[in-house]
Amino acid sequence: MNNMSGTMNSGPLISVVIATFNSERDIRGCIRSIASQEYKNIEIVVADGASTDNTVAILKELSETHRITFTSQPDKGIYDALNRGAQMAKGDWLHFLGSDDRLLPGFSELAQKLEDPNAVYYGNTTEFVRKGIKPVYTLLTGKFTTYRLAKECMNHQAILYPARVFKLYSYNLRYKVYADYVVNLHVWGNSSFKKLHFPITIASYNMSGFSTMNVDPVFIKEKPTIIRKSMGWVMYFRWLYKRYRKRRKDGIVDYY
Repeated sequence: MNNMSGTMNSGPLISVVIATFNSERDIRGCIRSIASQEYKNIEIVVADGASTDNTVAILKELSETHRITFTSQPDKGIYDALNRGAQMAKGDWLHFLGSDDRLLPGFSELAQKLEDPNAVYYGNTTEFVRKGIKPVYTLLTGKFTTYRLAKECMNHQAILYPARVFKLYSYNLRYKVYADYVVNLHVWGNSSFKKLHFPITIASYNMSGFSTMNVDPVFIKEKPTIIRKSMGWVMYFRWLYKRYRKRRKDGIVDYY
């Protein structure tokens, strides 16, 4: 493992993994946001799901001038593609983007802080929704304790994972929307990983994307069990009690 020091041309290799399918409208802007980073030791890994538009042609064109590895083949959805991308990645740290997301200059600032190969580093993100001509942005901030994570999902694009995470875990394809949330519940419940938050905004995330436009009934049903298994009984009962109190206050009754 190389320590971060000196210029932004040195330091550990970061793999930015992107899943694409018919992304010709967005993929250029996404890759340009990566290529424009001051931190240069970045490889771009694209797992394409056999796009039928010009996505693959654009990737071939961009790979002539950018550090891109890509594959295009049928898959079982975004998390299948991200698993494939994680297997292809050679980096010491992995970061995941959608093709309609963008890295911000703060990504390079966070990259300079990477030192501990057993630590998850994460920052803040902005979410945007396209409304008319001008997007509307919301800043997502703050440190995630295990309890906060049990309550709510954190933004996938805020996180730089050490490569060891994906030697232990992968995205479970049973969860169509929240497989990344499940991985984070496992990681935050794993005391062998430090979790280091820095108040740096590193990415812009499209709120009109897949995860915000779909529901995941399998995850909703199994979330209590996932919390218990990944975070233990104490956290499970704390989360269950707090959820019960909130739902009772809100007049919501359920029995699982």
